Amino acid sequence: MKMKRIVSILIENKPGALARVVGLFHQRGYNIESLNVAPVFDGSYSRMTVATHVSENDVEQITKQINKIIDVIKVADLSAGANHEHEFMLIKFNKLNLATKIQKILKSLNCAILEKSKSVMVMSAYGPSGDIEIAIKTIGKSNLLECVRSGSLGLHEGEKKLTIGDK
Repeated sequence: MKMKRIVSILIENKPGALARVVGLFHQRGYNIESLNVAPVFDGSYSRMTVATHVSENDVEQITKQINKIIDVIKVADLSAGANHEHEFMLIKFNKLNLATKIQKILKSLNCAILEKSKSVMVMSAYGPSGDIEIAIKTIGKSNLLECVRSGSLGLHEGEKKLTIGDK
């Protein structure tokens, strides 16, 4: 059964490293739902977070293949255990006739209002991807003017971590 999987990858920050990982997904016919990459530590490494919809067997194959890429230090399927998964969003919408819906969104997510005029509101929000989806649906397509999402970011829960030197 296919479900959302979050794969976290610690990779050397070198030209072509990102392309090799993305190429692997392409070669295997897996769609990348979201991809985040940013430097960590001293800038010589990056952490990639890839969200995809695949089966448990497929994610095992993906992690094995990613581990073979020379620039990859470590890879983990965050979905295999307890994890924290959040997403960031900037959203611009027509706020007319949305007063009660806006209050519902503000309560369900960590939000900040960035701009407010008579008819338009811009806000930032972060929280679990499912809550971000609900907020967008609550606002509705007819009121949505623009939306930018970071995609999933994740960490293992508890003591487990993805760092250099961990086994």
